[in-house]
Amino acid sequence: MSVSGKGENPVSLKVEDVMVKEVITIDENATVKEAAEVMNKFEIGCLIAVRKGKAMGIITERDLLKRVVAESRNASKTKVKDVMSTPLVVVEPEMELDEAVKLMFQMKIKKLPVVDGKRLVGLITLTDIARFQPQMMKILKQLAIKQGVPKSMKKVVDYYIV
Repeated sequence: MSVSGKGENPVSLKVEDVMVKEVITIDENATVKEAAEVMNKFEIGCLIAVRKGKAMGIITERDLLKRVVAESRNASKTKVKDVMSTPLVVVEPEMELDEAVKLMFQMKIKKLPVVDGKRLVGLITLTDIARFQPQMMKILKQLAIKQGVPKSMKKVVDYYIV
C-alpha cells in the first residue's frame, strides 16, 4: 500500500495489506478434539483444513458448535473433514479490500483464506478489517498533510481525522 500517489490509488487497500500471513492449518483427518486443542493453543477461531498440503475447507468455532456440540457428536472420534465448511471460499492477495468485504457479506462468512495461485498465503477476517481502521486513519492523515485537504472534505477531515 502506498501513500505516494504515484499511479495507484493511495487509499485503495488490498487484502494483502490487512491479511494475517501466519495461517494455522490442520489435516482434514485430524479429530475435532485435536482441532479444538490447536485453536485453544493459538487462541484462534478457525483452522484451514488441508489434504496433502492443499487447503480443502475451514473449521470454525461456529462449525464446532453447530455440527459437533449441538449434535452431541464425539469430539474424539469425529473428523475435521466431516464438520468443516466446504467448498472453501478464497480470495487473492491483490483483491481490493472492499471487494473482499462484499464477498463476505454475499457468502455470509467472516473469514477468507488468501491464496496466490494454489498456495495458501494468508487469512483475512472481518475482525482484521475492523482492527485495521486506525491504520486507515493514519493513511488519511498522511494524505491530508502531503496533498492538502480538498475544500469539500475539510470539515470531515478536520473534525474526525486531523
